[in-house]
Amino acid sequence: MSTETKKECSSPEKQPVWSAEDLSSNPHVASDKAQRVEAMFDSISHRYDLNNRIHSFCLDQQWRRRAVALSAIQPQEHVVDVACGTGDLSIAFAKANANSVIGIDFTQGMIDLAKQKAKQENLAIEFLHGDAMSLDLPNECADVISIAFGIRNVQEPAIAIKEFYRVLRPNGRLVILEFSTPKNALVRYMNNLYTKHIMPKTASFIAGDNSGAYHYLPKSVDTFLEADALAKLAEEGGFSNVIQTPLTFGVCTVTVGSKVILA
Repeated sequence: MSTETKKECSSPEKQPVWSAEDLSSNPHVASDKAQRVEAMFDSISHRYDLNNRIHSFCLDQQWRRRAVALSAIQPQEHVVDVACGTGDLSIAFAKANANSVIGIDFTQGMIDLAKQKAKQENLAIEFLHGDAMSLDLPNECADVISIAFGIRNVQEPAIAIKEFYRVLRPNGRLVILEFSTPKNALVRYMNNLYTKHIMPKTASFIAGDNSGAYHYLPKSVDTFLEADALAKLAEEGGFSNVIQTPLTFGVCTVTVGSKVILA
């Protein structure tokens, strides 16, 4: 068989979800961002937890527990965890004795893993496939809505925040855990060196991934809203008493806002 014939018979090379050219500009303005993010997470779901633990030095679970604590969850309250991924925050809320927890994600591979983990923990968590911008939930059905490291991956974050407001009961709380820019210059420099130059290579290797996921992730943080702008977005979405708590020298920030209905 000639070399030319071999080329014709071979399958075409799979293109990355996020190429270097795609990431040379702001990925948040891509019209097909949602579809790309879904494909990306499907590609890395099998090593997602391992990479999270390794590359956060196991701090990611501590950050989630802190977000749960800041939500002031009560035993009678109902939680909706949006962009739940493999279910870590959903599980943390369930272990904090929330009355019920629903985890929602638009990547089926992540949901499948979340279900397995909840079953292993013997926790009754309902996991659903859904879109943060259009939740298939009734008005005022939740006391807490959370989203961890996911708001920047939503196609239109402002629409999602208004949707969260719709689903929350009066006095319900929105809890956003997201990466942020450390204010200390030295910490910022070290964080940038690690997240932009070291982590993309090591995480891609561990995941055996060529989708560009771990090159997109630091770029998505770098081009997303700063913490104070995210707080303003929550306020514009109707939330009051917005309080922000930086974690680990400001590497990430918990934003909590309340749905206050004036009499």
